[in-house]
Amino acid sequence: MYRMSCLVVLLGVTAMANAQPAAGVSERDFLSDMPIVLSVSRMPQRLDEAPGAVTVIDREMIRRSGARDLADLLRLVPGFQSSMAFEDIAPQASYHGGFGGYSNRIQVLIDGRSAYSPYFIGSVEPGLQSVALADIERIEVLRGSNSASYGARAFLGVVNIVTRHTMDTLGAQASVNLGNNGIADAGGSFGWGMGNATFRLGMDTRADRGLLGAVGTDRVSRVNFRSDLRLNNRDELELRAGAVAIDAGKGSASDVDNLARDTRFQTGYLQLDWRRAFSEDADLRLNYSHAGESYQDSFPYSLVGLGIPGSVDIDLSGRGSNDTLSLVHTWRAGPTLRLVWGGEWRRERIQSAPLYNSEATLVTDFSRWFGNAEWRLAPRWIINAGAMAENSSTAGSNFAPRLMLNWHFADGQTLRGGVSKAYRPPSTYEQFADVRYTWQGRLLQVNTLSSGSVRPESVRASELGYLGDIPALGVNLDVRGFYELIGGFIRQKNAVSPRDYENAEDFAIRGLEYQLKWRPWAGAQLLLGQAWVNVGWPDRGLYSDPGMVLVAPKLATTLSFSQKLPGGLDLSLMHQDSGTRTLQGAGRDDQSAMTRTDFRLGAPLHFGSHRGELALVVQNLGSPYPDFAPKFMFGRRAFVSLQIAN
Repeated sequence: MYRMSCLVVLLGVTAMANAQPAAGVSERDFLSDMPIVLSVSRMPQRLDEAPGAVTVIDREMIRRSGARDLADLLRLVPGFQSSMAFEDIAPQASYHGGFGGYSNRIQVLIDGRSAYSPYFIGSVEPGLQSVALADIERIEVLRGSNSASYGARAFLGVVNIVTRHTMDTLGAQASVNLGNNGIADAGGSFGWGMGNATFRLGMDTRADRGLLGAVGTDRVSRVNFRSDLRLNNRDELELRAGAVAIDAGKGSASDVDNLARDTRFQTGYLQLDWRRAFSEDADLRLNYSHAGESYQDSFPYSLVGLGIPGSVDIDLSGRGSNDTLSLVHTWRAGPTLRLVWGGEWRRERIQSAPLYNSEATLVTDFSRWFGNAEWRLAPRWIINAGAMAENSSTAGSNFAPRLMLNWHFADGQTLRGGVSKAYRPPSTYEQFADVRYTWQGRLLQVNTLSSGSVRPESVRASELGYLGDIPALGVNLDVRGFYELIGGFIRQKNAVSPRDYENAEDFAIRGLEYQLKWRPWAGAQLLLGQAWVNVGWPDRGLYSDPGMVLVAPKLATTLSFSQKLPGGLDLSLMHQDSGTRTLQGAGRDDQSAMTRTDFRLGAPLHFGSHRGELALVVQNLGSPYPDFAPKFMFGRRAFVSLQIAN
């Protein structure tokens, strides 16, 4: 009955779209109101002309969500799963499946800078902690593979975080959150400058006692600097720098292979972007970034099994770094053709004797060449074609193409369909891990020993989508049907030590997801998102599962409602209902469903030239639910939030 109701909603809205008279609303009017997205083809495009389904999270949605963490915010995107655990570095988010403790099949960009961790198997978890929510202008989430534009790391999707321009943050801003479970967040920023040179410096910290059952206090501390310089009428220069420290408890007192202890992850970055504008439709961008990271983690390992009383400390620490240089050229080749092309060189370094049984620095070089074309072959028809040729010094070369057709079949109504292929080479750890526990020259255990035989995994994706906008009804609907065939999926084999990595059999991810935005009356907004996802063998029926049972819930629903109230009060309710799935940090038999409802009530503040907001947020009004593993629970959290700006 529930699924039937959802289908009725979809069919009803589509029928209204087709029946809605177009009087007074031309196609040009519709297109001019479409959001502009940057994350799909590397060139600015209207949402209905981009080659993929994009969820845009703006500042207003971030504020109303009551989220304190970017990973928690991404659970509102159809098809995404999130965990708030710090057991594997930091909270994580994944698309179409939590395939393990580390999320390494989506790309996270911060103002164009790739923020995944070379040290942690390409994980994006530390990258999601790189910037404070208060500094974000919007988040563009491409739901689907995008290696044609961003390479191997965009295997299943892209999260592009666009920070606020310094011109929009002049003056001082401050915020604080205080509540139960040790919630104690504080942050502030100051912007200055004028004319052609503006700057912003921000510092913040986010802390709580983590999930129920976890140990210690989890704390994220950040500092970020940004400057925007207009050198002349054609050239702009942007400089960004920052550092993040993540202090977290990990493990448990009862797990002899993962005993309770404190860990620390640190990363810093420098990013320089130069842009020259030749015309409204042509520019050249040169980008350079450097990031370094270090990890400190040691735990006691019991020697009782060897007949020796006591324990020995096992160290898992190490460091990594990466340098990236890219050049992107965008131009219009005619009235119906726009093009973007460029290249990128990236070097990753990792040094960790505990993880690789060697003091040597492991180096991986990537070289990438890409191009995308937007061709308006008719007033209502657009073809997007693109590809990337990528070479890894350790995994060889691959070619990732994409072809998408968009048809504006009526005013405000667009159908899109297309195909793409992408590859993800094995990470340094998946290729070369050699983790041995030793004591006084004696080998205690070989934890992980990679044979180095894994090859790149692939995904061949096809999708059909619909994007509809009905201004008279305040309705916007985005639907995506997909089929993603994963080939040579890289997974860890052997349940006991020594562990290795292998290419598993092919499997398919297929389903339907949609997001509906509706403004039913003045001051109200309803957002409804659902995803039906099935993971199974491509030739053994729709509901058969491969070795990773239920890596994604077969049905997940998110409902968000906000209402402006008298006196400027702002009420928000968010509900999430996720079906059974395997927890990210657990075995295949550790499956759980989750239901969560959040409440937020905000009141505006005005005094003199200052403005702000005081809000009460309650997360998870219901019962605690398992997160990451059965022994960790996300309980009720309540806190008061105060934000002030001049």
